[in-house]
Amino acid sequence: MGPKTTKVYETIRDWLANGELAPGDKLPSERTLVEQLGIGRTALRQVLARLVSEGALEVRGRSSYRVPGGVSVETPTGLEPWKIHGERTVYDNRWVKLDLWDVEPPGMERFEHHVVKLQRVAISAVLDDQDRVLMLWRYRFVPQQWGWELPGGIVDAGEDARATAYREVEEETGWRPTSLDHVVTYQPMVGMVDSPHEIFVGRGAERVGEPTDLEEAGHVEWVPLSDVPGLMAKGDLMGSGTLVALLHVLANRGTQGATAGR
Repeated sequence: MGPKTTKVYETIRDWLANGELAPGDKLPSERTLVEQLGIGRTALRQVLARLVSEGALEVRGRSSYRVPGGVSVETPTGLEPWKIHGERTVYDNRWVKLDLWDVEPPGMERFEHHVVKLQRVAISAVLDDQDRVLMLWRYRFVPQQWGWELPGGIVDAGEDARATAYREVEEETGWRPTSLDHVVTYQPMVGMVDSPHEIFVGRGAERVGEPTDLEEAGHVEWVPLSDVPGLMAKGDLMGSGTLVALLHVLANRGTQGATAGR
């Protein structure tokens, strides 16, 4: 692309990055963009085609461009939450807390429900410029299984989850990420377990030494993203955090630059 076309490309990328164009938004018509950006229609179409190929835009119908990730389903209303009448602790230490909650679902009788409270954790998918992800080959004694995992760990009291993510990557792999962006917070076993998982994704890392967390460290390797579906099929990817992060990366390949930080 020439300087003019490159500038238009970067302008639309900026719109995506700063939220002027949010997930689900429709781009202005080609005529409007031609007038607004001062570019010819043929050159504009080259820019839009590149953005589509990178996954930053998608085509809906004839020459209608939208930002991926929009939500069309409406949030249901008029439903009642469960009532919580009380709770009592059965067991508690720094790693796990077991409670019994007195709950009442709508239209049903009250009963006691076990609730397990675990720590908040941060997990990171760090990518390089060769479309590889930084991973650990580790043994987990609970399932008695070897497998690939992303670096991550417990968020200390008063610590920002992003700081945890940087710290855990460096301690477990010896690599320091260039940047990390939060992409989602989720609960792995929402029916009974409270353990918020914070997922971060970033590109670039600097080798700073050997892993310092010897208990957590395993064999460190940059794994090609193209291997992920096969590793998943073999059952070699361990932990919901690893799966959620890698599925996010695969679903958004080419769009990280446009969506980071939203």
